[in-house]
Amino acid sequence: MILVFLLYALFALVFIVEKMCFQYSSILFLVGSRMFFAGLLMLVCYFFFTNKKKMLSTSILLRLLSLGVINIYFTNIFEAYALKYLYTYKTCLIYNLSPFISAVFSYFIFSEVLNLKKCLGLIIGFIGFLPLILAKSIDESKGEIPFISWPELSMVMAVVCSVYGWILLKQAVQKEDCHPLLANGISMVAGGFLSLGHSYVMEDWNPFPVLNWKYFLIFSSILLIVSNLICYNLYAFLLKKYSATFLSFAGFSTPFFTATLGWFFLSENILWQFYLSIIIIAFGLYLFSLEERKLEISMKAIS
Repeated sequence: MILVFLLYALFALVFIVEKMCFQYSSILFLVGSRMFFAGLLMLVCYFFFTNKKKMLSTSILLRLLSLGVINIYFTNIFEAYALKYLYTYKTCLIYNLSPFISAVFSYFIFSEVLNLKKCLGLIIGFIGFLPLILAKSIDESKGEIPFISWPELSMVMAVVCSVYGWILLKQAVQKEDCHPLLANGISMVAGGFLSLGHSYVMEDWNPFPVLNWKYFLIFSSILLIVSNLICYNLYAFLLKKYSATFLSFAGFSTPFFTATLGWFFLSENILWQFYLSIIIIAFGLYLFSLEERKLEISMKAIS
């Protein structure tokens, strides 16, 4: 149980460190360099520490490249832009839209059935985000469109891209029998390279868009080690011990960890709407996961 909360505390730390890193580097360069080198590291691990080697067909390679564009490039660019202007805990809470967005994707793409309780859980979950969305700081209100600011919309887009990216990754790993290290390695290198190219065109390379190399390297290394190495492997390990439903509920500890760390390291003000949103969303997720659990039990009984 300690490892579960350690995982989500580390996820919270990633939000804090990434926001701190924006003081020393541009967004595109930070995302691109981090993902590119993390992908290279995963490919090295795949080729030297796994016994199962696989020749990639053109269709699999194209799927992995599209994964790099959607799940690495778009997801991280949208998230980084949002994180620059939003409170870290608000960014983290919006990221918890993932189970609800995933359910919508499953309904339209995989024709999964949504019964009344699941639909009610989805509706309550989405409503739960409204109190925090409507409460805005000065920075995030810039460029606001009705009811939602550009940074908030950017974070929602990050969640959508992330969920669709996980669907592509699942298809590559399960249907195409592609090793996770290979799939993630190629997609991260591709997405990181695309982000670096975007950075070269849009940002000031004189010679690099970095204000302080010392702190940039320190924070980037922390992000790479914690997010790409520790969290990735720890989550895979915990999935073998705990159900996905339990981990989804435990994931709601991440915004609390993020709020605490953001208050301590970044002097962020914690809005009361944050706690209200957490309660409503948790209730919606409870209703939704209750039906998921019933489905899992019935499927086991049939098999």
